Amino acid sequence: MKIFKVVIIFLFFGGHLLSQNTHRLFKEATEKGNHLEIKVSDGTYHIEFYNPQIIETSFIPAGETFNPKSHAVVLKPKMVKTELTDTNNYVVCKTEGISLSIQKQPFQIAYSYKGKPIVSEKAGYVKTDSLETIQFNLTKDEVLYGGGARALGMNRRGYRLQLYNRAHYGYETHSELMNFTLPIVMSSKEYMVHFDNAPIGFLDLDSKKDNTLSYETISGRKTYQVIVGDSWLDLINNYTDLTGKQPMPARWVLGNFSSRFGYHSQKEVEATIAKFKEENIPVDAVILDLYWFGKEVKGTMGNLQVYKDSFPDFEGMVSRLKSKSVKTVMITEPFVLTTSKRWQEAVEEDVLAKDSLGNPARYDFFFGNTGLIDIYKPKAEQWFWNIYKGLANKGVEGIWGDLGEPELHPSWLKHATGTADEVHNIYGMDWARLVYEGYQRDFPNKRPFILMRAGYSGSQRYGLIPWSGDVNRTWGGLQSQPEIALQMGMQGLAYMHSDLGGFAGANLDDNLYTRWLQYGVFQPIYRPHAQEDVPSEPVFRSEKAKALAKQSIELRYKLLPYNYNLVFQNNQTGAPLMRPLFFEEPDNDSLKTKASEYLWGHDFLVSPILKDSVYTKQVYFPKNNNWFDFYTDEFIEGGQTKDLKTNENSIPTFVRAGAFVLMAKPMQSTESYNGNDLELHYYNDTSIVESERQFYNDDGKTSKAFEKGQYELLEFEFESEKKQVEFEFESEIGENYSPSIKHIELIVHNFKKEPKRIKVEGKRVEIKWSKDNKTLIVPITWNTKNELEIKIKI
Repeated sequence: MKIFKVVIIFLFFGGHLLSQNTHRLFKEATEKGNHLEIKVSDGTYHIEFYNPQIIETSFIPAGETFNPKSHAVVLKPKMVKTELTDTNNYVVCKTEGISLSIQKQPFQIAYSYKGKPIVSEKAGYVKTDSLETIQFNLTKDEVLYGGGARALGMNRRGYRLQLYNRAHYGYETHSELMNFTLPIVMSSKEYMVHFDNAPIGFLDLDSKKDNTLSYETISGRKTYQVIVGDSWLDLINNYTDLTGKQPMPARWVLGNFSSRFGYHSQKEVEATIAKFKEENIPVDAVILDLYWFGKEVKGTMGNLQVYKDSFPDFEGMVSRLKSKSVKTVMITEPFVLTTSKRWQEAVEEDVLAKDSLGNPARYDFFFGNTGLIDIYKPKAEQWFWNIYKGLANKGVEGIWGDLGEPELHPSWLKHATGTADEVHNIYGMDWARLVYEGYQRDFPNKRPFILMRAGYSGSQRYGLIPWSGDVNRTWGGLQSQPEIALQMGMQGLAYMHSDLGGFAGANLDDNLYTRWLQYGVFQPIYRPHAQEDVPSEPVFRSEKAKALAKQSIELRYKLLPYNYNLVFQNNQTGAPLMRPLFFEEPDNDSLKTKASEYLWGHDFLVSPILKDSVYTKQVYFPKNNNWFDFYTDEFIEGGQTKDLKTNENSIPTFVRAGAFVLMAKPMQSTESYNGNDLELHYYNDTSIVESERQFYNDDGKTSKAFEKGQYELLEFEFESEKKQVEFEFESEIGENYSPSIKHIELIVHNFKKEPKRIKVEGKRVEIKWSKDNKTLIVPITWNTKNELEIKIKI
């Protein structure tokens, strides 16, 4: 750390030091390598800058040693230019970005960003009889987000949230504890505090209404990072730099899944997919629930081998499905029942967690008497991975990890690295790591699909695809889904999605089903799933519901190039696929708690229908932009709220003026996606004189294709002059990717006058212009090794 002595006392924290720990006495501040050590009467603070937007603070109580191991952090600290001031009253360490001030008496740590106060410790670290806590001051106007997947409303201030991953069967509009609890708090002031500790505990978001944020835990690290940014997207980019970026899933993962609890036999699986093909409804994958290893729900968990009575030709089935461009995904659980075929093997191989006497732990839960695989034991990790490797060698393309909270995890149970309560929240994350790292070793060119019901901060870097658990099949269940997905996207887990149509309950409501599937078009993973009493697959619903579902699924596939680009953006920057409207207008207080509409990527505004019998929908259109109805091209000025009529075959969806939206031609699976035969829609508006967008493409399956130079980036630009508009097509071709000939239908919306002439690369072309629709269609043939220019005289 380079130190510059200065004689200024930084007073920008004045008024923010609201409450202090009067018992903690400052002793000295010392620079040690790339960090500061602050000695106080009851311990030491270890403070380190990762960069000018991330600072980490650890408290080491007297008599304890610093534990540098983090479950979440992968970023390496870099040298940060600082200015250090040590006066009678303060130690101030300033950077070009985040800075901290240490008031000596009474002791106080506070943080600022570019001179603006962010947050300060209140009592800081305090140990009580049962918990260790870290307290912060809040300002009275802050809206708080975070804590993982909950159904509480967007503003989570006022709650004391348990940090203990637990399933909530059949939840609807309110759920305080679910499968993904994350030790993260985000503020409407655009900062984040990440409590870097794995054991269970609580996040208290000012439940006592005394402007206090508290992290409470049973044990472990007293470490947190304060993260800032110049925008919401910048903040999330910084957090995912710290904890890891999500690897790109394969393109097929954006397609439609056939899934239910569950397919009982090979015959049933193949008949279901045959029905999709018969109805010409696109489908990319089928998910097998627990009947693949046993006939009954109870008593067979842990077998983890194909039940031949029901699946006599499993490998043949997988192969036949693959020939129809359908991938096979298998459920697995970390529990091995004492009645299962693998129990004795698990005991002999010593892969199970232990009781206090060192014996394999056994206890009862819904599925039977069980043990739990101790994934923290290297031999157990290898044993578990060998099962997955065997499935992959049989042609299985994806893994589903269910019950991974773990669903029942007694506190007395012992793992190789600690107690159940110390690893409970990171068990699902490390389970995903086990699978992800196994693929990296044994199938290094393949992008794994890892569907997991539980995880913790940093899980995204292992390719974990989360879902929102066993939501009730009701309108209340649907209403909570946008909030859950938006919140999780902000916390780094951008692929949070729901069982489309709802999971729990025997509610056969076609309107609910179709509205949920319409919402699904604009959320990360398209996976209808439900209990058997009501079919989740559109091919088994009423003719009307089937027809409406088919329209939604076909639109989902049409948007594949746009959606795949969102996948790339997330991989590069951590940007969520679903984004709250306050990302667009961070100073608009009315948007800070809004989840009933959202942005899908940068250019789509989506307002899902979340209640029955909705005939008009009130929609807010963000300012500083104009918008077009995606289905009718109706023009709408931004900065206003409008009441709009709804349609049964779509939900209100709008496109930003100036947007390029790349779309695909019809297909029955992503296997037949043709990246050289596309539609390019441009939404023309006189308020936009210049616009550009990039779209990423690769083969859709090779791991780290971008890093390997196996990609193309297509760039489309628009420029308007007085009597002419121009489009330019450019490309960046990776060093290991070949240029191609692309046939692109350029569709310009809101083109009000018939053009006088159009030239593509200086040559006149035949075009179509509709006076009624105000739409211009220009056929383009483009060799991507060259730039291409289109001039339209008006």
